[in-house]
Amino acid sequence: MDQRARRISSITGAALAAVVALGGCSSDSDSGSDKKSSASGSPAAEKKPDSDASASSPASAADQSTAEGAVAAWVAAVIKQQPKEACLVMAEPADGSTPAKVGSEETCGDGATDRKQIDATVEQLGESFTPEPPPADPKVEVAEVPATGDTVEFPADKISVDGQTLDKIVLSHSTGVTADQLNIKIQSSKIEDSWYVTNLDLDIG
Repeated sequence: MDQRARRISSITGAALAAVVALGGCSSDSDSGSDKKSSASGSPAAEKKPDSDASASSPASAADQSTAEGAVAAWVAAVIKQQPKEACLVMAEPADGSTPAKVGSEETCGDGATDRKQIDATVEQLGESFTPEPPPADPKVEVAEVPATGDTVEFPADKISVDGQTLDKIVLSHSTGVTADQLNIKIQSSKIEDSWYVTNLDLDIG
């Protein structure tokens, strides 16, 4: 396994928590999965009817009305190396008496305490999530994943960037790793009326 593959394998949900200086994950399961969302760097945002629901928006104006939209916006922001935008779509769900925490200007802005760590982790993930040739305006699509509740996990093969599934993209950047050794899931949770990315499970081995 090359250096990049080893580095990727070390990025787990805990590292994702560091990206936003929030972290954590929920044990709930998700509802509202009858949608497919996409995000790109284009300035326009679009939402289609529920019969063929999808959303398209720039990472800086993420559609967080669905879990798919939040994940699509987050992946697009990571690929475009927009740490603040990625951070703003992330959150830590409530845990017992501890209230939920969502990405904000305070935790994600240029002056955030953990901004350097956020930048570094987004840079690492961006290298792994970017297809070849690198797109100037990546189109990220997230397919529906049947679930119930307010949390849903999206396997990497349900996420595509410019038509290539995320698992294959990550695999293309690694050596000494086979498809059956790769396990990537991105979790999204609903907090109040919006969806956020709340965990990343990235395992290679």
